[in-house]
Amino acid sequence: MNRQQRSIAVIGDGAMGTLTACILAERGAQVTLWSAFADHARQLRQDGENRRFLPGVRLPKNVAVSAIAADLPRDAHLIISAVPTPYLRDVFSRIGGELPAAPIVSVTKGIENGSLKRPSELLREVLGPQRNVAVLSGPCIATEVAHRLPASVVVAGEDEMLCEAVQESMSSNYFRVYRNSDPLGVELAGALKNVIAVAAGMCDGLELGDNAKAALLTRGLVEISRLGIALGARRETFAGLAGMGDLVTTCVSPHGRNRTVGEAIGRGRTLQEILASMQQVAEGVHTARSAVELAAEAGVEMPICRQVYNILFENKPPRQAIEDLMTRPWRSEEEGF
Repeated sequence: MNRQQRSIAVIGDGAMGTLTACILAERGAQVTLWSAFADHARQLRQDGENRRFLPGVRLPKNVAVSAIAADLPRDAHLIISAVPTPYLRDVFSRIGGELPAAPIVSVTKGIENGSLKRPSELLREVLGPQRNVAVLSGPCIATEVAHRLPASVVVAGEDEMLCEAVQESMSSNYFRVYRNSDPLGVELAGALKNVIAVAAGMCDGLELGDNAKAALLTRGLVEISRLGIALGARRETFAGLAGMGDLVTTCVSPHGRNRTVGEAIGRGRTLQEILASMQQVAEGVHTARSAVELAAEAGVEMPICRQVYNILFENKPPRQAIEDLMTRPWRSEEEGF
């Protein structure tokens, strides 16, 4: 089908949802961007940009904005899910009856508390197991991509034709999409790196230096890989864009929400006051709970994620957590690979 004839629905009006809508529209699709909030949808239409989550970026004329689920195109060929994990189940339970029977590409990075389900699993649970779902992840700071700074991501799914269609629909001279056949690994990597990013921010807030941060990223990737492999993902996925690539970006970028949360904690602020001042969701805070539970179920050791959990939810002083990590029993580095 000619790209200019495609109709696409984007569910979620945050930075990533807005960016995805702009990329797809720029490539010629007719895009409907759905917001859960009528006031924000009205503001988006009035301003022609998302001043709250992606300021300074004009919405293309072929992006329609609505808070009414019935306005979603019934003939849509693709649905982008950009709803944060804590709200994903509720949103799709409410609007699922209005969605076209189209494949879904999830750009959400998280693991639901309690159920320990990944976004793709949640979508299939709510919408039906027959729904064709792929996941898109990788180092993608929305503000950078929106200003056409080059970035590369990966789309993963069981349906190679769907992944190829996403590549064709989104790739450009500044946004390169690779394919991957390990959606489990891609989704786990995208979720778990946010927990390590919170720890990286704590390193910054405590001014621990570059050596400490390098060690944290390296050992953090070992933890992510260890759990992913135990759950059935492929080892090489964690050395790719969704693994090492996204981890590096999230842990060093000043735009990263999770790193910013960790930095504020390292500087002495409480989690409650930090979250109260934020407009967007820091997925790493929620995922820290799920990561610890998943690790326990799988019998996998994740000392960094455990210490992040202890700091966030058990009021452990960050410096004590660092002390405990540095004085763990000695071991061979190869044991973690």
